[in-house]
Amino acid sequence: MISSNPMVDWLLEGLELDASLFHVGRYCGGWHASTQGLARASFHLIVQGHCWLHIDGLSQAERLEAGDAVFLLQDLDYRLSSAQQASQAQQLPRLPMAALDLGAQDGVGLVCGFFHFKSGLSSLIIEGLPGWIVLRAGDPSLAAARALFQLILEECRRDPAPSAALLERLSHLLFLYVLRQQVNDRQDLGGLVALARHPAFASLLEQLIQHPGQPWPLESMAALTGLSRSAFFKRFNELAGQSPGQVLLALRMRHACQLLKANQTVEQAGAAVGYQSIAAFTRAFTKAVGLQPGAYRKQHEGR
Repeated sequence: MISSNPMVDWLLEGLELDASLFHVGRYCGGWHASTQGLARASFHLIVQGHCWLHIDGLSQAERLEAGDAVFLLQDLDYRLSSAQQASQAQQLPRLPMAALDLGAQDGVGLVCGFFHFKSGLSSLIIEGLPGWIVLRAGDPSLAAARALFQLILEECRRDPAPSAALLERLSHLLFLYVLRQQVNDRQDLGGLVALARHPAFASLLEQLIQHPGQPWPLESMAALTGLSRSAFFKRFNELAGQSPGQVLLALRMRHACQLLKANQTVEQAGAAVGYQSIAAFTRAFTKAVGLQPGAYRKQHEGR
């Protein structure tokens, strides 16, 4: 389970996300459900029974059994349904959920929620990952994930009702375990994971992380990889799916957030990530994070 690449580990450890529940319950009879069109990542944990996952572009539906889970990292055209055939699933109604009953012999029990990935570095990491990930209950390489799923099942059995806060945190942890295994197993991933796996670019990434306050012109970055300026820019974009400037900005803003959380001043944080002007830093930070740095610092005071 442990990645052998310290840069990949650093990226996964820096992934910032929130999980929030929107459904815990049971569907019976003929039904379909989807969050498509809401422009949000979502997850669905099957805690009782079974259902079918239909994703546009897949030739066949995937059967999801109790103990399985699907994590949808993009706003995909998909649906969960009681029907195996896509044409039938589209015709079935959207039904309100009944109360969860893990002892029922029919229907399917679900724990469903949304993921919100923080802007900046976290968004760049997610963009290079698959659109969806399926966790299988019988996967022998995911013993820790199965243990977490068991805790989710135990919480679902809680009387009179499960704790939404605990289910959100357990779902969050479950996703991180599944994501780490996915990154370890798949060599075809793009984005920042691909950048971190490439020896020359991983070395550059390490330098950018350690020295975010340096000017970092394109020529300096290219020199660390042994490529010409034009070859470096092309290869970097191919691997990361982003320009060097976009990745540098994300790394700088992540470091600035850490400094502001540690109660450093806006001026100190800006200078540490290469900004000579508080005004320029404030504009860049606000655009990247959605809050002015002073407001962000105040928001995290005392935490």
